[in-house]
Amino acid sequence: MQQSEVLAKLQEVFDATFLEKVDVRADLSARDVPEWDSLAQISLILAVEEAFGVHFRVGEVEATKNVGDLAGLILKRMDKG
Repeated sequence: MQQSEVLAKLQEVFDATFLEKVDVRADLSARDVPEWDSLAQISLILAVEEAFGVHFRVGEVEATKNVGDLAGLILKRMDKG
């Protein structure tokens, strides 16, 4: 799977998580989405883990700065199984 495919699948996750439409792109961050607060972050990460069949370690997600970093982390987790 490539980053573009991950971003397309993340769009589906974002659509299911947020009420307002969010255009998922690599440079998107929580600062760009008013609805993306700490509770939405938890829901989003749980939905991402389920959608991609991955589990993140404590602190991994906190180290990401934007959706592109998250996509890279997803790819890394998928490679390690």
